[in-house]
Amino acid sequence: MSQGELQRLGQVLADVEAEGTETPFIVAAFRLLILTGCRLGEIQTLKWAYVTLRHVELPDTKTGARRIPLPQAARDVLDALPRHSENPYVIAGKLEGRFATDFQHPWRRIRERAGLPEVRIHDLRHTYASMAVSGGMPIQMVGRLLGHSQLQTTMRYAHLADDTVLEAAQKNASQLSGLISAPKAQETHLRLVR
Repeated sequence: MSQGELQRLGQVLADVEAEGTETPFIVAAFRLLILTGCRLGEIQTLKWAYVTLRHVELPDTKTGARRIPLPQAARDVLDALPRHSENPYVIAGKLEGRFATDFQHPWRRIRERAGLPEVRIHDLRHTYASMAVSGGMPIQMVGRLLGHSQLQTTMRYAHLADDTVLEAAQKNASQLSGLISAPKAQETHLRLVR
């Protein structure tokens, strides 16, 4: 997702939360997915007992036990959630003592309202990775943040930073072009037209 799309999504999440058209737990789940890069199942089944001041300690994930850093923005989302003593889950469901199970229906409503009809829930994880790579974070660190055990898995997310890579290539080539006196684009265009 682009920065503009993220801003639209953020505004819709704030709106549905203020209106009460979605539960605070569902809104929090989508915010946590964006802010942590977690998989849906990791947030969906997250228990308060796994949350510490600085990390989320998941005993069992797709790749085994996982320690997820808890940035302040994600901590703020958690701190704003109501806690029910009879429910161990962060994203409380409608049934007592259970986690929320339906994310697809609220997501469809939210994404439609944000003008993002093609964005899947998993794209929030891709966006997290893309923003990290675009911001210059080493791919190995992005892999650790995502809980990937193989670098090849993380590389599938790296294609999302193509604009940043092109920009870096442009900057590098401009510096090199000045050193080797390469022709400018306008001169090349004139030669091609002749």
